[in-house]
Amino acid sequence: MESIRTAEDVLNEKGPEILSVSPDTTIYDALKVMTANKVGAILVKDGEEYVGIWTERDLMHDILEEGFDPKTARIGDYMTTNLISAQHDESILSLADKFLGLRIRHLLIERDGKYIGLLSVGDVIRAGLQERTEQFKELDQIVHLQYYDEWRWKKKKK
Repeated sequence: MESIRTAEDVLNEKGPEILSVSPDTTIYDALKVMTANKVGAILVKDGEEYVGIWTERDLMHDILEEGFDPKTARIGDYMTTNLISAQHDESILSLADKFLGLRIRHLLIERDGKYIGLLSVGDVIRAGLQERTEQFKELDQIVHLQYYDEWRWKKKKK
């Protein structure tokens, strides 16, 4: 069965809110926003434009830098600027393929040249599992074990 849910469907279920901070925000303050919202990444927005992303994995690398202090370090100096996006109508199978192929954990979702949300690999895996569960339930209604028991060969009586 073909994947029918799209990136926008998953965003609608999750909620399309995009958390962001300005490039001047300290990493400490960004972490407070991330933990309050229970997310592993935050976008960096300069005016009306998204200019970067910073993740908990970035923290792991940044903390090892000599002199790094999250209370004074500006997120704009540590963010990843290569933003990777997917179209709103891409299937969850296509999104999963991008996550694996590009070895990333977050994808911006784009419609008509504008970012409408951010999905994590976990969001897409969960949506895929939900979709498969629904498909299995549908198949079970069509073909169930009782069906096979009813048409099984019966022994002839002598």
